[in-house]
Amino acid sequence: MVKIQRFGEWCEIEVPVHWEGYTVEYIVRTLWGAPKKQTHNMRMNKQVVTNDAPANWTNPLQAGDKLKFHFFREEDLGLIPSYYDIEVLFEDDHLLVLNKPAGMDTHPNSPEQNNTLANAAAFHMQMQGEYRSIKHIHRLDRDTTGAILFAKHALAGAILDKKLEERTIKRTYLALVHGRISKIRGTISEPIGRDRHHPARRRVSPGGQPAVTNYELIEYFPNLKLSLIKCRLDTGRTHQIRVHLSHIGHPLAGDILYGGKPAFPRQALHAVKLEIPHPFLEETIVCHAPFLDNPEIFKGIDPYCF
Repeated sequence: MVKIQRFGEWCEIEVPVHWEGYTVEYIVRTLWGAPKKQTHNMRMNKQVVTNDAPANWTNPLQAGDKLKFHFFREEDLGLIPSYYDIEVLFEDDHLLVLNKPAGMDTHPNSPEQNNTLANAAAFHMQMQGEYRSIKHIHRLDRDTTGAILFAKHALAGAILDKKLEERTIKRTYLALVHGRISKIRGTISEPIGRDRHHPARRRVSPGGQPAVTNYELIEYFPNLKLSLIKCRLDTGRTHQIRVHLSHIGHPLAGDILYGGKPAFPRQALHAVKLEIPHPFLEETIVCHAPFLDNPEIFKGIDPYCF
């Protein structure tokens, strides 16, 4: 684990023994995987200090050296902060994980929109004296609930974007689908594209983007004719779980757009667990998202079992 602490706008990292001999260039570009352009800007703007002196990016470091990064400078928020009573699942100086309720967009679709989770996240940060642009790393559909990850500064955002692309951020969902799933475990690997007959809908399409959904049957409820399943995503396409499960003949309960019956007020889909390799601490953060609203959809299910 890396020893890290904040001093005002600066983040200090004490070089651990296993980093001895590394350069600042190696840590930022290779160990953390920061983009080339962002690394160049950090270097040119002197945003890294070694032992209280401007960093030499190519000198080997010694264990115990103090690295400081100018992560926390004030900047334009980029959206309108708006109060909402949100549930924080995890927070430190770099990450924020929130439990999104149903009926809320992840981020604004226009500059004047102010009723999204991102607006609420910006307000939350502002109330703590943090005036920086916050970035969502992934999205959930408006009526899907559960854990969403935000980055609290630019470098964390860039590193987490890459980790999501590399599939090292693990997302687990619970879904109630119509019918009895025949396989205990399965993988749906079908490309997803836009449905030209409907502006909001996606469909399995040979010309679409690759999409992979892994699922596991948890329980079948014969009286309801519904299966509770756990899904893990290898990709993050729009409406991916909804499209894939509908494609194999098991649409989500409540998901009218994709052939589900109106058994619930919305699609029965919840992002129950998020596993995040921390961008700086060399440890994995695990977040479980309790069921906030419409608890009858997942009544009796313990989110901490997954």
